[in-house]
Amino acid sequence: MKNKVYRTFDEAVAGVPDGSTIMIPGFAGPGTPRNLIAALIRQGAKDLTAISNHASSGDYDHRVDMTNLVEAGRVIKVVCSFTASPRPSQPTPFEKLHDRGAIVGELVPQGTLAERIRAAAAGIGAFYTPTGAGTEVAAGKETRMINGREHLLEFPLHADYAFIRAYRSDTFGNLQYRLTQRNFNPIMAMAARVTIVEVEQEILPLGAMDPDNVHTPGVCVDRVVWIPEDGIPEDPVYR
Repeated sequence: MKNKVYRTFDEAVAGVPDGSTIMIPGFAGPGTPRNLIAALIRQGAKDLTAISNHASSGDYDHRVDMTNLVEAGRVIKVVCSFTASPRPSQPTPFEKLHDRGAIVGELVPQGTLAERIRAAAAGIGAFYTPTGAGTEVAAGKETRMINGREHLLEFPLHADYAFIRAYRSDTFGNLQYRLTQRNFNPIMAMAARVTIVEVEQEILPLGAMDPDNVHTPGVCVDRVVWIPEDGIPEDPVYR
């Protein structure tokens, strides 16, 4: 079976073209594919659409994340659940750019965001949800009364690439996550045309992983890169 291991993060993201749609998981830090984001910034792809739980973080997180892509001017649109900082006095880079009209934000309720991603992974054409009915989220969307309650028609979110962070992998890309890494990582790994993974602990030979520990099957994964323990000279490594 195919060996999907790449030597470096730069090699893994080398072919990402301008205008791509990229899924970037993470929830307040855990599960964020920081090394792949850093490699994409070095690679230079621009005019990107990002699908993520949040548009950018505040000053509390000084490690590479969505914030750096946004600040670098590489992203033209973010589909997310959180567009604003929890502290109005400390606006995020996304907010500053959005106020200037330099970036677009599509606000999606968190459960709806997860289900739209899952629908893409499962091949579902669309689904109805009561979440957002009667609010600004409903603007321009088809509605339907179901059991006496208004529902919105929502469509799947597909992506060209998903950047994933996992705890362990094998050479075929079977993935194991650890603790809160299992936020958006499992569903995003299945919803993109190309899934690229950074692996924390180890990459095992095919057949060495306990099947009960496989949380994402390798058939959904295209490229895996191990986060080296000794770091990368030209850039900090986030383990």
